[in-house]
Amino acid sequence: MTKDAGEDRPAKKAKAKTGAKAAKPPVRVYERPRGGEARMISDLVPEIGRAAFRKFGFIQSSVVSRWREIVGDRLADVTQPAMIRFPAGQKAGGTLHLTISGAHAPMLQHVAPDILASVNRFFGYAAVAHVRMTHGQVTPAAPVQPPAMLKPVPAELGDSLRDIGDPELRIVLERMAAGLAMPPKLPRIS
Repeated sequence: MTKDAGEDRPAKKAKAKTGAKAAKPPVRVYERPRGGEARMISDLVPEIGRAAFRKFGFIQSSVVSRWREIVGDRLADVTQPAMIRFPAGQKAGGTLHLTISGAHAPMLQHVAPDILASVNRFFGYAAVAHVRMTHGQVTPAAPVQPPAMLKPVPAELGDSLRDIGDPELRIVLERMAAGLAMPPKLPRIS
């Protein structure tokens, strides 16, 4: 009799499943497996560059990209920043490693305090304390092109933007102020 009872249970379960509607699992909303929302590539590029520059000792990649602005045209033609090394656990008192072309090293040894002052002014604090120079091939960077649109500040924006010394920042603020002053336009849907 026990065998009949044991065989009877699976049969009852099978009948219960076929007799009643089978419960469907709840519908799952699609979730991206990782990474969150999609982002623009322009947002990702600084992060990728930041990781690469940190590997080589640059905490700010803008030192390389704005080298000509930091030290001037004359020094930027014969020098190129290679890396900045900081003492362990510190972000000040670092060593700036420069690549120098040709026989410019004796002249640059005399100008090294000026280079230190310019780099520290760029950082805003005493980030660099020493300069180490290495001979090598320097590819001169393209000269900085002035912004394409250098129009005078419109009178209706007032005199507050005229005092800004950085031309790029002034242009961005002028465009933002002009955009805010314009009446909102409805998007065109075609």
